[in-house]
Amino acid sequence: MRVVLAEDLFLLRDGLTRMLEAYGLQVTAAVDNGPDLLAAIAADRPDVAIVDVRLPPTFTDEGLRAALQARREVPGLPVLVLSQYVEQLYARELLAGGNGGIGYLLKDRILNSAQFVDAVRRVAEGGTAMDPEVIARLLTHNSADGAVAALSPREREVLALMAEGRSNAAIAQQLVITERAVAKHTASIFLRLDLQPSEDDNRRVLAVLAHLNR
Repeated sequence: MRVVLAEDLFLLRDGLTRMLEAYGLQVTAAVDNGPDLLAAIAADRPDVAIVDVRLPPTFTDEGLRAALQARREVPGLPVLVLSQYVEQLYARELLAGGNGGIGYLLKDRILNSAQFVDAVRRVAEGGTAMDPEVIARLLTHNSADGAVAALSPREREVLALMAEGRSNAAIAQQLVITERAVAKHTASIFLRLDLQPSEDDNRRVLAVLAHLNR
């Protein structure tokens, strides 16, 4: 699996590179700014791009804007965003395209290397890897929407876990309920949000996220 990495801090960039390579991933480019990221993506056509939100020169949102541009230039490019903060506007824009291969993780909530590499692989394969805090912020931002507000607390919990890319079995284990109960909650969520259920979990998650970004 080929990876392009954009992170401005040298120690973190070097550490991520070494960690990814230790798990058998090939880091074709490790850069510290948006223009070099776009150039590396155009040249290397990686399987996934890992992008820090805040890059030079202003250290505000250059990374996210570069990721959005990269997705425009290479439609469907899997992108995993790393951040210390939830940038709601750009997170919503990144998710609004309805294509797979999207992740948004908060740096201080990544518990271990295996967890992180699993997220990278999931995104590269067209899935999603969303930090629960990101989902919570998006749901809160959309709380005025009647359809989302109509969800029960349990349905909102299931929706957040769905958006992380978890299977029904994983959701059941997390919430300590049966898979049958999860299936019922999922069906209710789709009904309330006027979305058609799908056997493809990634498409299902992205459909929900696309709805939340309308």
